[in-house]
Amino acid sequence: MAAAVASSDSVSIPSVNKAWVYSEYGKSADVLKFDPNVPVPEIKEDQVLIKVVAASLNPVDFKRMLGYFKDSDSSPPTVPGYDVAGVVVKVGSRVTKFKVGDEVYGDLNEKALDKPKKIGSLAEYTAAEERVLALKPKNLSFVEAASLPLAIETAYEGLERVEFSAGKSILVLGGAGGVGTHVIQLAKHMFGASKVAATASTKKLDPLRSLGADLAIDYTKENFEDLPEKFDVVYDAVGQSDRALKAVKEGGKVVTIVGPVTPPAIIFILTSTGTILEKLKPYLESGKVKPVLDPTGPYPFSKTVEAFAYLETSRAAGKVVVYPIP
Repeated sequence: MAAAVASSDSVSIPSVNKAWVYSEYGKSADVLKFDPNVPVPEIKEDQVLIKVVAASLNPVDFKRMLGYFKDSDSSPPTVPGYDVAGVVVKVGSRVTKFKVGDEVYGDLNEKALDKPKKIGSLAEYTAAEERVLALKPKNLSFVEAASLPLAIETAYEGLERVEFSAGKSILVLGGAGGVGTHVIQLAKHMFGASKVAATASTKKLDPLRSLGADLAIDYTKENFEDLPEKFDVVYDAVGQSDRALKAVKEGGKVVTIVGPVTPPAIIFILTSTGTILEKLKPYLESGKVKPVLDPTGPYPFSKTVEAFAYLETSRAAGKVVVYPIP
C-alpha cells in the first residue's frame, strides 16, 4: 500500500497543468499570463503534491511581482501564490504526517523573501514541504482555509515576538487587513488581552468590533497617537512604526511587519510553519477565531488578474481568495 501511495499511479496526475505565470517583473498584475502548459512540479522526499482547490493573495505576492525583493527572489518565470488549500495527491518517501487524500492548507514558503518557490498556489498542482502544512480544520471550507495561513501565522508570530500575554492591552494598526483581523482575534480570544483597540476607515469599524475590538478608531477622523490612553503593545500592520511609538506605554513594545522601521520598534518576516496552524486548530474549530473574507470574492481562476488589481488598491476588507481552481 505504501508503494501505491508514494507513486502517482493511484491518482492520475498530468505532466503539465494550468497556471498563472509572469516571466518578468512589471509595474502591475498585467505581467501575469495564463499558461495551460506549466510542468507539474516533481516532489522531493520531504514534500507532498497538492491538487489546489483554493488560493489566497497577499501583499507579498504583488510586491514580489513588482520586483521589490528581486535580489533574494528565485528568478522568473514564476507562478505566484503563497497560501494554499487543497488535497494531497502524492507524498514523498520521508513524509509521515500526511497521506494521499488528506485535505491540507499552509503557506508554501518557509522564508517569505528568501528564494520563494517558482511554482506557487495559483496553479492546479503545487508542491510543499510537509513542515509548512497542516490538516484543514473540518469546519472550514477550502476558501476559508486558503485565506488563513500567511496572515494568521504572521499575526501569531508577531504576538509571540513581543511576549504578549493575558491582561495586556494592544493597539492594532490596520485592523481590517488580512493580518490585522487575526491579530485582533488572537489577542482577544487566544492570548486574553485586557483591551484591544484597532484602526480602520469609517466603513470597516463595525466589523472590527464584531471580531473582538473594544475600541475601533477611525483613522480618517482621529490620530491614534493623540489618544490619552497608551498601550502595552502596538502591532503595526501598515508601516507606521514612528507614530506607533507615540501610542505605546513606557516599557511597552511595538512590532511591525512593514518597513522602514523606527527603533526600538522591531520588524520581522514570518517563518512559515504548520506547527502554528496546529496550535490554532482548537480556536478555529470552536469558531472563536474566524477567517475574514473580502466580500468581493472569491474570484474565479479566470479572474486572477482582477483579484490582484483589487488587492493592489488596498481597499480589501479581509482576504482575497481565488476559487475554484480547475
